Amino acid sequence: MTTTTLIYVALLLTTLVGVVGAVVPVLPGPILILGASIGAGFLYNWDNATVTIVVSSVVLVMCFAIEQLSGIWGAQKAGASHWGQIGSFVGLVLGFVGLLPALPVGGPLVGLFFGPFIGAVVGELLYPRQLPLAERVKISVKAGVGIVLGSVLGLILQGLLSLFAAIVFVITTWHLGMGIN
Repeated sequence: MTTTTLIYVALLLTTLVGVVGAVVPVLPGPILILGASIGAGFLYNWDNATVTIVVSSVVLVMCFAIEQLSGIWGAQKAGASHWGQIGSFVGLVLGFVGLLPALPVGGPLVGLFFGPFIGAVVGELLYPRQLPLAERVKISVKAGVGIVLGSVLGLILQGLLSLFAAIVFVITTWHLGMGIN
């Protein structure tokens, strides 16, 4: 294997990690795919990498927007108040840094899913409503489920978009990386 081929394999692995990172909240995602695309531009020639750089850039912006809006969308669809949305964000942060009670398995990754749910439920319970407790709990749980479902759908969409960007990367650079003319 030539040095260029080894570098290309490293770029492919970076792209693969980027696809995984799009659905695993702890890892960086689409930014790694864009980095691999820019690396291909440096390694080969910018004309050959233009398409993959543009596609990766658009996917990065779309994934950022989806990440920011998916939980809010889920909350709105479930009828959550601003208190539930704020509680969800606080729960996300606390779940990630592990301030929620220790979970037997999963640690911070599981906290990333349970944290927003618990935060949304607590936020909705704290929201001043003139309803019986049972009705408030029902609304709170519905808001928590909506936020989690919105976030999960957002992660799936980010994963699909990142997979698309990775496929474009492979299609547009494979012949260069493998020395095929």
